[in-house]
Amino acid sequence: MSGHSKWATTKHKKAAIDAKRGKLFANLIKKIEVAARLGGGDPSGNPTLYDAIVKAKKNSVPNDNIDRAVKRGSGAAGETVDYIEITYEAYGPSGVAILIECLTDNRNRSAADVKVAVTRNGGTMADMGSVARLFDRKGVVEVSKKQGGKAIGEDDLLEATLEAEPEDIVEEDETFTIVTDPSALVEVRKAVQAGGYDYESADLVFRPQFTQSVDSLDAAQKLFKLLDAIEDVDDVQTVYSNEDVSEEILAKLED
Repeated sequence: MSGHSKWATTKHKKAAIDAKRGKLFANLIKKIEVAARLGGGDPSGNPTLYDAIVKAKKNSVPNDNIDRAVKRGSGAAGETVDYIEITYEAYGPSGVAILIECLTDNRNRSAADVKVAVTRNGGTMADMGSVARLFDRKGVVEVSKKQGGKAIGEDDLLEATLEAEPEDIVEEDETFTIVTDPSALVEVRKAVQAGGYDYESADLVFRPQFTQSVDSLDAAQKLFKLLDAIEDVDDVQTVYSNEDVSEEILAKLED
């Protein structure tokens, strides 16, 4: 859900995990509703909806919930949803830049809730554009390294997607992240599928142009407390940040 993937691997109590899972489900449902409203309820003719449904299924959102979200978004159920997208900007400890994406039906509520989460947890709200300019909009396709019980390599993905012109392929612990120009996201995702590979998600995201070092345990603790508080806000959809925390400090956080 966020740009600070390393923190997502740290230990959490079951209650916290369940709460975050509920929030993830709600965010995925919102994305489906918005995609259906903007592009119609037929996934075959709406790539954004198609990808939103795939991501929801990969995260075990029940099919009934997905179907209802499509109907609400497209108006097929007689209901309508009207979320607006708002981006807020902030700075955290050690000057870490934070970009906060919201989907909301109440702009004033979102603004107030985000501001409280930021300012009560050691962050400061930033002027519009001051943080956004530090991030680039990119498409990313996440592909698991294990496909049908077999491991795939970076060269396999490069060969499959070469004609779609991906910008980069980044190796993670269990996945490959294919980075694309936003306009090429759907073509790269289709190329992955045409190559016989499954994919975990295909999204438009913000990627930081550079990282900001967080060189003390205290600063890291305060930063991740702040990021967690922001993510817990109901209307917050995605949080991006540009921290660089050493493996040593991360290990101490897990103790």
